[in-house]
Amino acid sequence: MKAFLKKHGTNVLVAVIILLLFIPQTGMPIRVFISKLIAFSPSEVADEKQETLDNYHWSLHTLEGNEMNMSVSEGKVVLINFWATWCPPCVAEMPSLQNLYNEYGDRVDFYFVSQEDPSKLRRFMDKKDYNFPVYIQEYHAPDVIDAHSLPTTYIISKEGKIVMDKTGAANWDSEGVKALLERLLQ
Repeated sequence: MKAFLKKHGTNVLVAVIILLLFIPQTGMPIRVFISKLIAFSPSEVADEKQETLDNYHWSLHTLEGNEMNMSVSEGKVVLINFWATWCPPCVAEMPSLQNLYNEYGDRVDFYFVSQEDPSKLRRFMDKKDYNFPVYIQEYHAPDVIDAHSLPTTYIISKEGKIVMDKTGAANWDSEGVKALLERLLQ
């Protein structure tokens, strides 16, 4: 057995890790950990590539079932995050987004948008002690922010320019993101 492990130890270890990834109780935490390891500060979209959100009319529902419309955010700095509780990269970036919300929630309009059941989202929020605003998407978002992958996050300027467009986990509590928000808020 020792000779076998000495010769094939690395292969056995890789096989065990792969097996653990397929077991829900161990797979999710491992995938979240890996996503956190590779989450870096997102980059700003180059000026010439920035698209404009012309239509802010987008009906959403709060977890309590109240309807609201994103049109109330026209002319404001906005962060929109599309996410799900079952998505490891989404879960990995949530602590940094919560920190960013804690610091900028009174000056930036935050939209954490999901299509999951409100009770499942509430349980997740309570378990993780998150307090950012979560909305249920029942209709497609305006075309320029209609995300097809999770997580996808947009930062939109007061003028409606999409200045950050990031798919995948990122560190949103970075100095680069904060510097961008400060500049946009001026």
